[in-house]
Amino acid sequence: MRRARALLGVPLMLLSACGSAGAQGQAATSPTAARPVATAEGFGPGPSAVPSAAPSARPVARCPMFPADNAWHAEVTRLPVHPSSAVLVASIGATATVHPDFGAGLYDGGAIGIPVTTVPPGTREVTVGFDYAGESDRGPYPIPANVRIEAGSDHHILLYDPARCRLYELFAARRAADGTWKAGSGAVFDLRSNALRRAGWTSADAAGLPITAGLVRYEEVAAGRIDHAIRVTVPRSRNAYVWPARHSASSSSDPALPPMGLRLRLKSTVDVSKLPIQARVVAQAMQRYGVIVADNGSPWFISGAPDDRWSNDALRALKGLHGSDFEAVDASGLMLSKDSGACRPGG
Repeated sequence: MRRARALLGVPLMLLSACGSAGAQGQAATSPTAARPVATAEGFGPGPSAVPSAAPSARPVARCPMFPADNAWHAEVTRLPVHPSSAVLVASIGATATVHPDFGAGLYDGGAIGIPVTTVPPGTREVTVGFDYAGESDRGPYPIPANVRIEAGSDHHILLYDPARCRLYELFAARRAADGTWKAGSGAVFDLRSNALRRAGWTSADAAGLPITAGLVRYEEVAAGRIDHAIRVTVPRSRNAYVWPARHSASSSSDPALPPMGLRLRLKSTVDVSKLPIQARVVAQAMQRYGVIVADNGSPWFISGAPDDRWSNDALRALKGLHGSDFEAVDASGLMLSKDSGACRPGG
C-alpha cells in the first residue's frame, strides 16, 4: 500500500436514501428479509429472517455492523451518475468480468475469501508491532490462539469482538517464532460509531476503511438480503480518496483512474432475475448499495468470507457480469461531515 494523499468531493444535492429508509425500501421487495446483525457467535440474520439454507437463528447480541445511518448501509439507486463514469469504468476494465473472491473449499491450500474470527471471551490481548506504526492503532489486539489468517499475499486478520462491539483488523499479519505478532498496519473500529479514521491514515485496507463491513457473508445471502456496499478491488487507482475513504494507494494523478472510496453500482437495467439465488442476492446488493473501491488488485474482484455452504457454481454465475454493466456514482451528497461515516437521512 503506497502512501499518497489527496481529498476530493464537493457535496451535491441528496438523491438517495440512507439507513432505515433503505431498509424499508428493501423490505417492500423482500418481505422475509431482515437486517443482518452481529450475533454472539459471528454474523447472521436477524430473528425475523427466514434463511433458505442456514442454521436456525442464533441469539442476537446488541452489536450492529455499524449504525443504520452509516455510509456502508446507504442506498445508491438514485445517486447521480459520476460525470467521468465511462472513463473510470474503462480504467477498471469495461470488458473484465466480476469475480467473486470467496467461496467454499480450498484454493492452493487456503480458504477462499477473507475469514473473520470471532474473539472468545477472556482472550488475552497482545501488543502488535507495525511496519506503518504512524498510521496504525496501537491496540492491544485480542488475537486468539486459533485465529484465522487470510491465505495469499495480504495475510489479513479480521477480529470481531462481540463483548466490546469492535472490529480489530490487521494487514500483513505474521506471528514470530517467539510468539509475538507483527503486521504491516492495523485498525480498531467501534461498531456502534460512525467515526472515520484520521484523514490520511490507512487501515488494514488501502482505503482506510474497515474490511469486514464490505464482505459478502453466507448468513446474509441465505437470509435473502445484503444491506451494505461490497468491497471491490481495481488494477490501478489514483493518488486520491473520496468520502468515506481516508487513504490513497497510488503515485499516479491520472484523472481516468478511480480514487479510493469511489462508489459504483450495477446498473438497474441489468437483469439479475435469472441468476442462481446466491449470485442474485449479491447482484441485487450491487444494484442497491453498490461497491466501494477499497484496494488495488484484480479488476472487479468482490470480497467475501469463506464458508463451506457456498455454492461455487452459483457464485460463478456472477462472472457473467462485466465492467460495462456498472456505473460510477457521486456519493458526496450523502456526506454530513468529512470526518464521519454518517450519511444524510432521506428518501
